[in-house]
Amino acid sequence: MLPFDSFDAYLFNASRALCSPLAVFIQVQGCFICLILALGWALAAYVRGREIRRMKSSMKSGNSFAFLTLDINELEHSNQVNLPRVSVVMPLKGFGEHNLHNWRSQITSLYGGPLEFLFVVESTADPAYHAVKRLLVDFKDAVDAKVIIAGLSTTCSQKIHNQLVGVEQMHKETKFVLFLDDDVRLHPGSIGALTTEMEKNPDIFIQTGYPLDLPSGTLGSYCIYEYHMPCSMGFATGGKTFFLWGGCMMMHADDFRTDRHGVVSGLRDGGYSDDMTLAAIAGAHKRLITSPPVAVFPHPLATDLTFPRYWNYLRKQTFVLESYTTTVNWIMNRALFTTHCYLSWGFVAPYVMAGIHMAAALRYYFKEYSLEDTVLTCSGGLLLAGCLAICTVIELLSMWNLTRIEVHLCNTLSPEATQLSLASYNWCLVFIAMLVDNFLYPLSAIRSHLSQSINWSGIRYHLRDGKICKIDRHKHLVPKITDLAGKDLLGKQGPTPKVAIISSLSRTLAQWRQPKKYDI
Repeated sequence: MLPFDSFDAYLFNASRALCSPLAVFIQVQGCFICLILALGWALAAYVRGREIRRMKSSMKSGNSFAFLTLDINELEHSNQVNLPRVSVVMPLKGFGEHNLHNWRSQITSLYGGPLEFLFVVESTADPAYHAVKRLLVDFKDAVDAKVIIAGLSTTCSQKIHNQLVGVEQMHKETKFVLFLDDDVRLHPGSIGALTTEMEKNPDIFIQTGYPLDLPSGTLGSYCIYEYHMPCSMGFATGGKTFFLWGGCMMMHADDFRTDRHGVVSGLRDGGYSDDMTLAAIAGAHKRLITSPPVAVFPHPLATDLTFPRYWNYLRKQTFVLESYTTTVNWIMNRALFTTHCYLSWGFVAPYVMAGIHMAAALRYYFKEYSLEDTVLTCSGGLLLAGCLAICTVIELLSMWNLTRIEVHLCNTLSPEATQLSLASYNWCLVFIAMLVDNFLYPLSAIRSHLSQSINWSGIRYHLRDGKICKIDRHKHLVPKITDLAGKDLLGKQGPTPKVAIISSLSRTLAQWRQPKKYDI
């Protein structure tokens, strides 16, 4: 029998302490969190997969346009001419590597009804302004689109200000308004699918969707992917949901014309987050939010997405919980703040404990300590670590399966696009990102709570009582590029789209718009 050295004694005592009732509860809780996530992703995968099966069944029945609609009769001319007018409002900021492709997917929609696109920028100095203008020159005969100069916001975030200016200038006969972020890559039938649901159920207040992150290979991009995946459960219901993503929101245009439920005043008067504000209004007035199963959109992340840029993004996400409109909204945000922080560290802590158990077991094995001295220390700890490992594998498999199905769904909904693949996903980095992101979330949330201010694309917003009370604009606040998409904000680094590329896109547009001319 070999005597314990000081380090080993400390390690074995630590492992033994982690077999106490409280420590065991924390480790069992970690397993439970893994299994709950796995179950949520499994249910989400079922909803998304069911839609794939429905489209395949429709294709077998002779509907080659199932990616647009499951009922081919809806593509008949008599139905297409009666489709409602939709205005697509896109607040822009900066120009990055994926913007041209994203804008192309938006303006080449195969929606058969009247459709207008309103690109809204802060000023002509924004790099997005010149890029969009060049793009629209080549598409002027095929789409109804224009660029709007919104000016500087004074009472709300610049994004919300751009959205409201776009709404003010939408067509007087517009029935539905669709807000899109410039990092949304639409499918050809996305606008039609959203509009069809709005027509079927007039009680819908907002329709939304959710992005499928495509990591670029950096740890920061995988942290973004991991951060969004738990939220994807709430958007994969195939119907009613309590969640809302500001990147894709379709609403009734008259709600803005009449300021119903205070949607305009609630956003304009101190609004920081468009989706959080509108979700709070929907909850206060018991209005319906839905998310169709086909509303999942590819979201390629910047190829140079560094870890500091991920941290900046996380800071902006946690800062959202500091904005609120009512007392009830404040209570809900505080509950979400507390729950998320608790679960985040409750997820990470068991892995730290499992690491200690594993280290103790390895020291016992290599140092050949007597069985009597270490059996209680190692056996209980290894059992807990083994249970956590099994639950982690189940969780990762469920996450992989949902991602696989969403990739398949996106490929089915956009048969003309470059097909997505799971081959580029590194699941070891996914696991590391899970630990990193959940460890950092409470730190970011606490910092946001204490600071009550945030730098968003070069503009510093200050909150008081949940609303923007002060806006600072200084050149030194403007970052060179944005966080996720790596967009140039200063007009010095963004690549200029080439005429040859745009001409090619124009030809593609003409080809894909042609099916609408047929009387099927």
